[in-house]
Amino acid sequence: MSSLFDLTGKVSLVTGSSRGIGNALARGLAEAGATVVLNGVDGGRLAAAEAAMAADFAPGRIHSRAFDVTDDAAAADAVGWIEATVGPLEILVNNAGIQHRVPLLDLDPADWDRVIRTDLTSAFLVGRAAARGMLERGHGKIINICSVQTDLARPTIAAYTAAKGGLRNLTRAMTAEWAGGGLQINGLAPGYIHTELTQNLVDDEAFNTWIMGRTPANRWGTVQDLVGPAVWLASEGSNYVNGQTIFIDGGMTVVV
Repeated sequence: MSSLFDLTGKVSLVTGSSRGIGNALARGLAEAGATVVLNGVDGGRLAAAEAAMAADFAPGRIHSRAFDVTDDAAAADAVGWIEATVGPLEILVNNAGIQHRVPLLDLDPADWDRVIRTDLTSAFLVGRAAARGMLERGHGKIINICSVQTDLARPTIAAYTAAKGGLRNLTRAMTAEWAGGGLQINGLAPGYIHTELTQNLVDDEAFNTWIMGRTPANRWGTVQDLVGPAVWLASEGSNYVNGQTIFIDGGMTVVV
């Protein structure tokens, strides 16, 4: 059975992977055998992330490519570089995203556009660039990182909620067009995950109490909680799973 989840030799790109969830997913794919390309827009942070991860793996297993996932030409160039330099891209994790907290009535349209472009449009751009080669070869895995906000909403994060809801339907649209060509496209929807970016929420006593009470598992998620599902979706063990968004949220979305 272990061979079903073996990613040895498979080239993967994880966007937004210089830290946080993306970095943990990239490391998890590498631990399962994949050759990993990290991505970010901060060149210094990305180089440091590559060096830290490369120290734990054999030479040639960890790479990085700095590019803006919201730039169509940059995304196509990056995928072309990966295919020419690292190898055929077989796994794409669309993880890059941002948050912007402001009441909907006060939301600047420019900030709305920025969140939608980063959290939704980027998955279309990078996904399309990756899918071209995958379809030619007749196989490939795309994993779109959604959120509990794919299904739920909270005040002050309207653009993020709209983007993550759209990402689930983009996952379905990709499936409708590309599954026949041998691709599996699915979404992972994390619940509230404890990372350096959410530490302020964990430290907020009222918010932390709400999360603990709202989540049947009675705890925050960890980045490691996401690794197993991501490896499964990237592996041959999920070859007949397509168009699904799988919630990794401790049960938050199934209770009232």
